Amino acid sequence: MNILFLGDIVGNPGRRILKDRLPALRKALSVDVCIANGENAAAGLGISLPIAREIRAAGVDCITLGNHTWSRHELLSSIESEPFLVRPLNGPAAWPGKGYAFLDVGGIPVLVANLLGRIAMEPADDPFATIDALLEGTRREKGCRITVIDFHAEASSEKNVMAEFVDGRATLVVGTHTHVPTADERILERGTAFLTDVGMTGPTDGIIGMEKSCSMRRIVDRLPCAFEVARGPARIEGVLVEADPSTGRALSIRRIRESE
Repeated sequence: MNILFLGDIVGNPGRRILKDRLPALRKALSVDVCIANGENAAAGLGISLPIAREIRAAGVDCITLGNHTWSRHELLSSIESEPFLVRPLNGPAAWPGKGYAFLDVGGIPVLVANLLGRIAMEPADDPFATIDALLEGTRREKGCRITVIDFHAEASSEKNVMAEFVDGRATLVVGTHTHVPTADERILERGTAFLTDVGMTGPTDGIIGMEKSCSMRRIVDRLPCAFEVARGPARIEGVLVEADPSTGRALSIRRIRESE
């Protein structure tokens, strides 16, 4: 089974290149299932139900989220109507929606889970205890061997710890949130593929997808500025993992990048 995970979709440029390039990319890479992080898809902040459906129509089978999940407040009342829109599992119990989804990929169940990190992030429940309960409970009950975990976290160290924590119990652990791809893709000792951060699907000419001037003002001058998505060409960044459906182990992992 070939699993394609795409980095955080940022605004209209990210959605544009996704619609233009993903169908051909899926075909060229013989992709069986495609997952993408979409928490920045609506003008760089959050996601709406119409945009989620637009992304799904472009060829993404499941959309994960992150710390900007509720930036578009209308999602609070609509997330339940899109079962393949997955918010962080370790958020408060009051959150609507679900923190995981089971996909049927040619008769093979695939579990997709979303988690928030705790280092330099807003407060969240323990991601390790949360994913442990899911893997040892619900996943086992479903007889599911293929598992993909999107760990939306700031700290590289925390992402690496998560990968080691679930090694042998997950097929892929991929880090999202920083929008900057790392070059450390590998398969861990017990068969889990891991990449610290997958990068983003969004504008090439910007600072992590946003207009440079505002980022400069915030960081250099320490003055407030409303973020805007950068203009111009975009790129797709992702990771392709080949997995053995009978064991759930990853067989290979490689980074993907395509630019306009």
